Amino acid sequence: MSRDATDPDALDEVAARLHRAMVERTPIPPLTGGGADLDVDDAYRIQQGLVRRILAADGGRVVGYKLGLTSTPMQEMLGVDQPDYAPVLSSMVHDDGHTIALDRLIAPRVEAEIALVLDQPLRGPGVTAMQAWRAVGGAVAAIEVVDSRIADWQIGLVDTIADLASSGATVLSPRVVPIDGWDPRLVGMAISRDGVVEGTGAGAAALGNPVAAVAWLANTLAPYDVELEAGWFVMTGSLHRAFAVAPGDTVRADFDRLGPVTAHFA
Repeated sequence: MSRDATDPDALDEVAARLHRAMVERTPIPPLTGGGADLDVDDAYRIQQGLVRRILAADGGRVVGYKLGLTSTPMQEMLGVDQPDYAPVLSSMVHDDGHTIALDRLIAPRVEAEIALVLDQPLRGPGVTAMQAWRAVGGAVAAIEVVDSRIADWQIGLVDTIADLASSGATVLSPRVVPIDGWDPRLVGMAISRDGVVEGTGAGAAALGNPVAAVAWLANTLAPYDVELEAGWFVMTGSLHRAFAVAPGDTVRADFDRLGPVTAHFA
């Protein structure tokens, strides 16, 4: 990158490169290589440019947000020490049992997550876990397919933030379960591929509490004047170490209280 990395035109060029990589399924080198000096704020500005391009090309709208890197196993896996986030786009969301075409992705991995659906809007700063709890209408079993437009998953925090927090696709159960009377921290989960268990976890893996993760997101978005809207959902982060999938795989995540959700890959 020949110009100052914080120059808006230079950041928009990076967003264009990521979008081409997504469309053409051709990964690019890590963004922080080649002398570029990008920080987290730059990465989120690149992410915004990538979102604009996806919406312009595919249509759709923002339907929620995802948190990434909220669990210790995922932070250790990618060598980072803090969460990230990105908007969830309607073109990437699918119903339970959907078959996902892997020829639209580069290096997909899957994660089981608890999605929380908002009945009320949330705007930071100062949102507490109690306020987030009151705003949440229910929880949904979810599978997220993460993908990286960065070659060989050689990513740092800046890379994954810019790359839409490594979003690929989201599969949601149709069942929204009210969270009154039980604690999302204690929800157990087992995820299997073709009947073989690949990982287990519990809600507490998501920043200690999925509801607190929603409060964190609302407060983190506040400086950007972004409100979490009623009707949106928040993917609260992987509960286990992600694993790769291949054509012909069927992945099923079974959650206590929330039930199962399944994705097929072809």
